[in-house]
Amino acid sequence: MPGVTQQPAKSKRDAVARLAGELRSGRVYRREDLLPFSTAVDRHLRELVDGGSLAKLAQGLYYVPRRSRFGMLPPDEEELVAAFLRDKEFLLFSPSAYNSAGLGATQLYNRTVVYNHKRHGVFKLGNRQFDFRMKPRFPKKLSPEFLFVDALNNLGDLAEDQAALLERAQGRAASFDRKRLLRAVESYGSMATKKRLAAWLHA
Repeated sequence: MPGVTQQPAKSKRDAVARLAGELRSGRVYRREDLLPFSTAVDRHLRELVDGGSLAKLAQGLYYVPRRSRFGMLPPDEEELVAAFLRDKEFLLFSPSAYNSAGLGATQLYNRTVVYNHKRHGVFKLGNRQFDFRMKPRFPKKLSPEFLFVDALNNLGDLAEDQAALLERAQGRAASFDRKRLLRAVESYGSMATKKRLAAWLHA
């Protein structure tokens, strides 16, 4: 009978539609966030991905595409990282931001660093790579003093002339607010950075 074969298909479509109805454009979701809205979440997620109304970013991580006239917009980096970590305690930045610390750095870096308390390593989320680094301490937001200290901490990782950058950094150190710079180096500086800045500031 037609009704016998059609009812399961209709019920299946309704279940997928119910899950889709809980999703909001531009949001990032973890699989476990969606468990309350589906009795077969993996199958329903797969169907939504196949249908283009959901994008899979990584294992257990999904994005509801937000579209513009230019095409699909990428997820917000802050929301993406917060969903991946299940945590909002992190600091996200590009090493290109070191340029704003007045060091005369010239390179642009096509990567995003995430200081956090949970994960370490390079992870691909969607079409972007994030360099997660576990740190015991980091500020809630970037400041010139933090960037100056952090650039010195990571001198060996930067695609710069190290001798020239150090010379510029030594000349730049005295131009910072001394108290703020000392707080930054005490809180976030490596031992080598602390020794270097102590010598510069007391020269």
